[in-house]
Amino acid sequence: MRDQRLTKLAEILLDHSVKIQPHETLMIDVYGDGSELAKELVKEAYKRDAFPFVNLIDEELQRLLIEGSSEEREALKQKLDLATIHEMKASIRIYGSRNDLELSKIDPQKRLLNQKARKPYMDHLINNVKWSLLNYPNAKMAQKAGMSLEEFEDMFFKVCTLDYSKMDRAMDNLKELLDKTDHVHIKGPGTDLEFSIKGQGSIKCAGEVNIPDGEIYTAPVRESVNGTISFNTSSTYQGTSFSNIVFEFKNGKIIEARSNDEKKLKEILDTDEGARFIGEFAIGVNPYILNPINDTLFDEKIAGSFHFTPGQAYKDESYNGNDSKIHWDIVNIQRPEYGGGEIWFDGVLIRKDGLFVIDSLLPLNPEHLVDEKDTVTV
Repeated sequence: MRDQRLTKLAEILLDHSVKIQPHETLMIDVYGDGSELAKELVKEAYKRDAFPFVNLIDEELQRLLIEGSSEEREALKQKLDLATIHEMKASIRIYGSRNDLELSKIDPQKRLLNQKARKPYMDHLINNVKWSLLNYPNAKMAQKAGMSLEEFEDMFFKVCTLDYSKMDRAMDNLKELLDKTDHVHIKGPGTDLEFSIKGQGSIKCAGEVNIPDGEIYTAPVRESVNGTISFNTSSTYQGTSFSNIVFEFKNGKIIEARSNDEKKLKEILDTDEGARFIGEFAIGVNPYILNPINDTLFDEKIAGSFHFTPGQAYKDESYNGNDSKIHWDIVNIQRPEYGGGEIWFDGVLIRKDGLFVIDSLLPLNPEHLVDEKDTVTV
């Protein structure tokens, strides 16, 4: 029997996230699991007189295609992909990976060749297409979260179908404050980090781009970051699981990097010049996401968290000029059970131990964002 929650999620993605209009083209990409949601998106898109198209991408085939590719083949694929994406008005990407390590053993040069060829496609999609992406609940995600599949699906749909309009309104005051802030100081266990966001602007994320959502981001002035940050969540990137990541900065650049796999970490940071500079600073506020599951789309929205991102800056109102083939969101949680921490704007304490402490930002604390029938403990 069809899960009615899939229909509700499809409606949110089409109407709130990409705001699909009659006769607009929509590309639906499914990586691994997620075809059931794609079916609902196709049916709902046709109800709105839109024109849906679907790509089903198998992870093993993706690995084989990258491993055997060449510059000539990637150039041709880039040409075909760009021709397609230039015809699209909207894009929804569904990630239902069954194996995080499927792409982990690809030769770095082959991976770089693929990333280089893919970048113009992604740049056009991000900057010229109405897009949204989400991860699809499957057995692998449930296992990573330490839940049964049924438990994880219940959590997933609650997180993904909350009242994003209410969250959007609650973000207004934080956006206004970020937009007029110069100096940011972040303190916590193993973390003493300072940087400027003067003139950078900020972007509210309340369900338009990512599902689940719940962050507001900006970017540091590129050369302004100094100090040390110690991340207290694990992060899987390019098929490798990293933990205990520590970065030391001088004049914006990562000059020292440590983790459980320093060789792979430094390989990623040496991808290009921009990989050692920060492209994003974001604050997470989703009240239903409290603990990491080593899934970036969830973890970066954790209530009481922030993330700091080596690599590409978004080319929008917060663009700081940093360009890179990577964009790696790494999360630090500042709630007491994770060691606590503080965020200061221009010498004023804004958030302590994961909770906002000034009156104008209190509506972003979890107890104000959950549905009335639900309760959360932070």
